[in-house]
Formats: sequence, C-alpha cells, structure tokens
Amino acid sequence: MGFSSAAISSSLWGCCNNGRSRPPQRGSIKISPFDSNHMLKSKNLKISEVFSKAQSTRSTFCASSAIDFEERTSPAEVKKEIEQCYELIQNLGRGAVYLGSSRLGPNHPHYVQAFDLAEDIANLLNCTSWSGAGPGLMDAVTKGAVQSGKPVGGLKIAKEAGEWTATNFHPYLPSDSYLTCRFFSARKHGLVDAAVRVSESDKTAVIALPGGIGTLDEAFEILALIQLKRIGSTLPVPFLLMNYDSFYSKLLEFIEDCEGWGTVSSGELASLWKVCNTNYEALAYLAEYYGLSY
Repeated sequence: MGFSSAAISSSLWGCCNNGRSRPPQRGSIKISPFDSNHMLKSKNLKISEVFSKAQSTRSTFCASSAIDFEERTSPAEVKKEIEQCYELIQNLGRGAVYLGSSRLGPNHPHYVQAFDLAEDIANLLNCTSWSGAGPGLMDAVTKGAVQSGKPVGGLKIAKEAGEWTATNFHPYLPSDSYLTCRFFSARKHGLVDAAVRVSESDKTAVIALPGGIGTLDEAFEILALIQLKRIGSTLPVPFLLMNYDSFYSKLLEFIEDCEGWGTVSSGELASLWKVCNTNYEALAYLAEYYGLSY
C-alpha cells in the first residue's frame, strides 16, 4: 500500500455493537512513508482515500455497526485472574507442573503410574506439585503429591472436557491451595509461572503425561516458550514427555516427518524435551539434571 504503518483506532467501525454505528475519530489514522522517495509521496495519497478504502472493505470482516471496546470487561477480568494465579504460586512455591488427560480414571494403568511419579518427584525435588486440579491423570498426580506430604497446588478450570457438570470446588484440596479459573489464558499463565525458576535453588519441571487436545495445547505452548527463550533462558526448566506404553510414539513419528518436510529442524525437539518411557527414566533424568542422588 505504500505505508509503513496505518493505525486506525476504530478500524472495525462496521462491527457489531447493538446496532449502533460510530464514525472514525478525527486524527485516528497515522501514516508514515517508508522513505523520502517512496511511492506514497509520488502518488500523493489523501486521507479521504484511506477512509474510502477502509470503508469499502469493512463488510469483509463484520456487520454494520461498531465495537465499543470500553464495554468489553474481559481484559480486566483476565488480568485480575492472572494476578490471582501469581499470588497463589507465590504462596505455595514453584515446582513440578503436570499436564495430562482428564478422562483416564483410577482403573487405568497410566493413572497408577502418574500417581507414583508425582509422589516420587515431589520427594526427589522437595517441591510443590501443580496441575489442573481436575479429574483423570490430574487427580492422580494431585493425590500422589498429597501422599508425599509436600505442598500441592492446583489451577482448576470450571469444566473439563468430558464432564457433564461444572464446579468451582475441588473435592479434597484446601480452598487456599487452588484457584478455579474462568479463563484458559489465565490458567496457562499460571501453569507457566509455576514452572519458571527464579533462583538456583528452585527445582521445577514440566511433565506432560498422556492426554488429548487440552494436554497437547498446553504442552506445545510451553514447549514454544522454551524454544523462544521466553522461559528458561537464564535458568533452564526440564520438560519431560511421558511416553507410557508408546502413547506418544505416533506423535514423535509425525515430528520426524516434519523434519523431512523442513518445518522442524533436525534434532530441534530433542534439545527441548526429554522423552521418557518409564517413571524410573524420568526420575533418573531429573536427579542428574539437578545433581541429586537417586
């Protein structure tokens, strides 16, 4: 278009807002040329033309009335919820963060393995254990960590996939040890913060247990943050993928295929996480990582 920036403060005037429409405010467009010889000068583009182009494309995005962002309360609510997550983590301490299925119950072998793993890691690292405080494998690690006698915290969402009813309360954790989040983004911020090491004495880890869409969403988001040095740039955080019964083997094969396509660099993920097939392998890795006896 010939602009380095064209910021339109009310760029979505035509979006829905209870049938009201609002014209753009004076001076709401800022235009700057790429350089003194850029085509913007030669074409002598006028502000009125910019408005005309913007108005002609507004129907592509939405209907015929404006968004009043001042009426949107969710940003402030998300911020408040994130701060509540941070406060809870500050009170209980950082530690091992578990991601896993909400659907695998006590009769499933992975439930038993997750229970044992959480108890052993809590004792090995002498740390707080964190999870989504839901059912399934999250319940397994919560109970295992409680068994260790070490602190346990949870960042719960009101309704997990596969549940028929929603609840804000945890069946056995003390009310001051978990938070029920309304927003997934706040919950994710909290889970990440619980794993961040702020001093050499912090012993934390992210452990991805078998799970579905939610688990993969959380796991790959944290993995991307590690890859981009948004967490662990100063004090690295170990990330363990628990490949019980080859649960994630097809995923690992897919990632190898991605390397063949050139979308993932060779060995890239191997440098970001540790794939473990057994609890013993995970515990031995963490012991070596932190220089502990096991």
